[in-house]
Amino acid sequence: MKALEIQNLRKEYKDGTLALKDVSFHIEQGEFFSLLGLNGAGKTTLIGIVTDLVKKTSGTVKVMGHDLDSSRNEAKSQIGLVPQEFNFNVFLTVEEVLKNYAGYFGVSQSIMDDRTTEVLERLQLAHKRHTQVRFLSGGMKRRVMIARALMHDPKLLILDEPTAGVDVDLRREIWDLLKSLNKGGMTIILTSHYMEEIEALCQRIAILHQGVIIRTGDI
Repeated sequence: MKALEIQNLRKEYKDGTLALKDVSFHIEQGEFFSLLGLNGAGKTTLIGIVTDLVKKTSGTVKVMGHDLDSSRNEAKSQIGLVPQEFNFNVFLTVEEVLKNYAGYFGVSQSIMDDRTTEVLERLQLAHKRHTQVRFLSGGMKRRVMIARALMHDPKLLILDEPTAGVDVDLRREIWDLLKSLNKGGMTIILTSHYMEEIEALCQRIAILHQGVIIRTGDI
């Protein structure tokens, strides 16, 4: 069973813009995979479709064997998404951000408390548990984004430019964290414009250009 299977994926917007043109590729379980492309290549649209935030025009998407059309909830529950932009309520505490997200995925209260503690410790955020997010540094906020995405124990983690705008030291810390998650069996998809980041982390890549996959292969 593949972690992600995409077949003949097509997205045409109402204004006639063709963002994706019959895109097909797959990702094996446990892979660290990179999706590369210039701005406007279709990466964000593709990620939006996989996470059910953007409606596709045609084609099929399967996440851990679950078809996004016929088994939407099961497919979505397998995915943890870390978007590029911060998108949480900054007046909530770190703990509240994590628990609200877990609740969205139906994580029970009995599991939620232990899961919150586990994730906070793993991301070195335990000491910020009761701090409002607005008081955190940019690097800490980035960690919260990753911690939130892990709360429902996804099998596929998607990160869109996770180290954009962070300093070198924090970037290395995030690299170490992602390597650890991947070593533990998590499948990871990464978009990045830092080539050294791709070389340091990823095993396989797909290059998207003007809505078409022009190359896939080992790093």
